[in-house]
Amino acid sequence: MPPPLADSIALVTGASRGIGAATALALAKAGAHVVAVARTVGGLEELDDRIREHGGEATLVPLDLRDTAGVAALATELDERYGRLDVLVGNAGVLGPLSPLDHVEPNAWDEALAVNVTANWHLIRLMNPLLKQSDAGRTVFVTSAVAASARAYWGPYSVSKAALETLVRTYAAEAEKTNVRANLFGPGPTRTRMYLSAFPGIDPETLPTPEQVAEAIVPLCLPSFTETGKLYEYRSGKLKSFQPPA
Repeated sequence: MPPPLADSIALVTGASRGIGAATALALAKAGAHVVAVARTVGGLEELDDRIREHGGEATLVPLDLRDTAGVAALATELDERYGRLDVLVGNAGVLGPLSPLDHVEPNAWDEALAVNVTANWHLIRLMNPLLKQSDAGRTVFVTSAVAASARAYWGPYSVSKAALETLVRTYAAEAEKTNVRANLFGPGPTRTRMYLSAFPGIDPETLPTPEQVAEAIVPLCLPSFTETGKLYEYRSGKLKSFQPPA
């Protein structure tokens, strides 16, 4: 029996480390050809080695997602090479400063919104035509519980993730009658560099690994997964439905 994503093309952002790298590897193990996007060339090369060790293939794309022209060029290249995109995992993100709102520097605020929200909007608008060419286009965007908690001192990250959730839910509603599905994934506390930088006192051994978390993302990328506009919470293992507006 062929793997569930055999012959699929899967684009993963923030793929040089953490959840992004683990997800790229997991998708490759599931049979997908992975288009791995990240700023760090060394991390992408390490990922490529791991994917090849498991018999998979990857295309490495060193790219800052704030480079909109670069993202557009990538979409053009995917169209010319494959004519479609089957899976998009929007994982790239920045934490930003953990600081009172009136102490946040404007450039730090702008970066958080640019990477966590605007870059994902550009991915949606540029990759949507390719996803529609797939028999079952699947998109998953990584969010955080702070999107709903409005935690003190987490302003840039919290606000940007809340905006991301609305962005993805809007996309899901617009694509509902197509073959494209759009969902959110909340990993919760995970043994990543970003999480440990925010909580330096926590014991990493008490946290799930990126590899464990990534295994829960793969099912949301399969053609058989037909839910859309939902949030999958890793810690509870449940899909959360959003209440439609009155």
